[in-house]
Amino acid sequence: MKAFLERYLNYIIFFILLILLITIKIINPSFIKSISNLSFDLYQKVFTLEKKDTDVVIIDIDEDSLGKFGQFPWSRSVFAKILDQLNISNPKAIGFDIFFAEKDKQSPEEIIKSYNLIPSDMVDLQKLKSHDEVFAEKLKESKSIIAVLGSNVPSHSNYDRKAKAKFLSKGGDPKKFTYSYPYSIGSLESLEENVKGLGSISFLDQSDGIIRSLPLLVRFNEKLYPTMGLEMVRVGSKQKNIYVELNEVGIKRISARPHKIKSDPNGIIWIKYKKSLKEQFISASKVYDGEFKKDFFENKYVLIGASAQGLFDLVKTPLGVTIPGVEVHANVIENILDQSYLLRNPNTYIFELLFSIIVALITFVLSQKIKPKYSLSIFFGNILAIIIIGFSIYKFRSELVDISYPIFIVTLTFLTGLYFRFIEENKLALANLQKEAKLLKERELAAGVQKSLFPDISKFENFIYAKNVPARDVSGDYFDVVRSTPEEYFFTLADVSGKGIKAGMYMAKASSIFRTLTNLKYPIEKVVFGVNNELVEAKFKGMFVTAVFGKLNIKTGELVFINAGHESILTFDQNKNYEYIKSEMPPIGIVKYFTESMVKSNTINMKDKTLVVYTDGVTEGYLKNGEELGAEGVQKIINDMSEITPKTIVESIEKELNWGAEKLRDDITCMAINIKNTELIKKTK
Repeated sequence: MKAFLERYLNYIIFFILLILLITIKIINPSFIKSISNLSFDLYQKVFTLEKKDTDVVIIDIDEDSLGKFGQFPWSRSVFAKILDQLNISNPKAIGFDIFFAEKDKQSPEEIIKSYNLIPSDMVDLQKLKSHDEVFAEKLKESKSIIAVLGSNVPSHSNYDRKAKAKFLSKGGDPKKFTYSYPYSIGSLESLEENVKGLGSISFLDQSDGIIRSLPLLVRFNEKLYPTMGLEMVRVGSKQKNIYVELNEVGIKRISARPHKIKSDPNGIIWIKYKKSLKEQFISASKVYDGEFKKDFFENKYVLIGASAQGLFDLVKTPLGVTIPGVEVHANVIENILDQSYLLRNPNTYIFELLFSIIVALITFVLSQKIKPKYSLSIFFGNILAIIIIGFSIYKFRSELVDISYPIFIVTLTFLTGLYFRFIEENKLALANLQKEAKLLKERELAAGVQKSLFPDISKFENFIYAKNVPARDVSGDYFDVVRSTPEEYFFTLADVSGKGIKAGMYMAKASSIFRTLTNLKYPIEKVVFGVNNELVEAKFKGMFVTAVFGKLNIKTGELVFINAGHESILTFDQNKNYEYIKSEMPPIGIVKYFTESMVKSNTINMKDKTLVVYTDGVTEGYLKNGEELGAEGVQKIINDMSEITPKTIVESIEKELNWGAEKLRDDITCMAINIKNTELIKKTK
């Protein structure tokens, strides 16, 4: 069992991760829905619907209308006059995206109450019809529909209203599958009893406020009502009934003859929005004044609603724009008339899950079997396939396929596969290095060790620069820099006791452990703890390493460092005040640490400071006059420099010691750090 787990641990972890991701998708919390909505919105943005003409006209309560008629709500006489003007053109249906919940304050009876008129003053006023009565008569003469809205609290003007449409169902009871509200908000009973239809304007709650879908049918107080768009189509088609077909899952199709609409099991359709059409709007003030062509409203579906900013009837759409709420209903009517609405099929949801599992399996398995450069091609190929399938189904079937979450799953599983591959290849690389050490000659091994040990830090040389000049074929010195996060860098500079192939192998061991532990982003104390104990276990008798280890945060300037038996660390400020920090620990690789507390670290802030670390090959290196450079010599080199950067410091020291002698006394290895300029250097091709 243990051997099996070791061999297939990668696959076991992958399957656990995949099951977790699929489970989250099935539960479908709000943050997962928001991921799915990204692709649903993208479809409409890429394939934005554009129309040159439409069968739906919007009478707009805009700023011009407010300027003409004053504060909203207006007198019902205004709407009565608008209905008079519309009826001349014989529209198919007229829908009010407005509530008339209270009596008209400008009616004669309301004026009598407001001004407390005496009976003799009321004689003529009492003969006048109220504005509500006039408006009700005009509604009765028109093919009019008034809005109703679902509510969780009762309204003071509520009464036992009933839908105008009659519902005929086949295959079950649609009430079991529709969204429900305990109460409804609407207009005065005297107005509603004179209209041809009552249409719901209830939208489903969206976490981001974008209206993507709406229910064609909804329950108010256990009574079915059609949405505004469906009710207008019914009235415009001169139908009394709405037919609902169901199957074992829920609602399948909703019809207002001759129009048949497929929906999801809860009677929901996804709205396909068109680019707003200015010609679709006409100001309410112009309709009132009769400033329109007589055929403008003929055989059209007319909606009356508000776009004025102060009336706050504005909603966001998947196209990334804000439109009046009445325009949403206009889009719904157009979707029903030309069958352009979108579908979110339950079977498509199952397909998404199965497809995600298959593609994730292919991506992960291939990432474990083939070279990374080829597995990368497979990964991008799978992503492209998901995108093509999603957009093709949308374009040719008007169905919404979630491509965002499958892409997320595939990306996560691919990165997981690469991580396991990286760990395995690291193990193989270390094993191969140990095998080669037994077979290769000292000179051949030296070149390999040198190449593998010293990193390319050219990107960091603005703030970290290091250089090694070997005295022989094999250098016993070593430095490394590892960028663990955009702000944090691990570094080390070390010197192995002894020379030759054994020293090179010892340093190779130390460097690989250092890189492995820093890639895991451990604290620097834990890194040194691990490196020391691994070197002790390596059993290179009589060998040890003096080293400086550090972890630098270039954002805060904080440097946590450990000096393990190495040369004193040199620091100086802008005024070239020098300070030497001596070692407080013995070299590593000698005794095993039993706790991390045995590793002693120090912390300094590198802002306005420069740090220089070097091996004894620098201080004991010969100058041209035959004298040793010494620590004072390093200070003199720095004092004589006009421009102080990490690179100029290191190269000036190297130039002073590597002056052309046939052989160097010892390896020259030096590192300088200054975070005044932390910009990364981009490589040019």
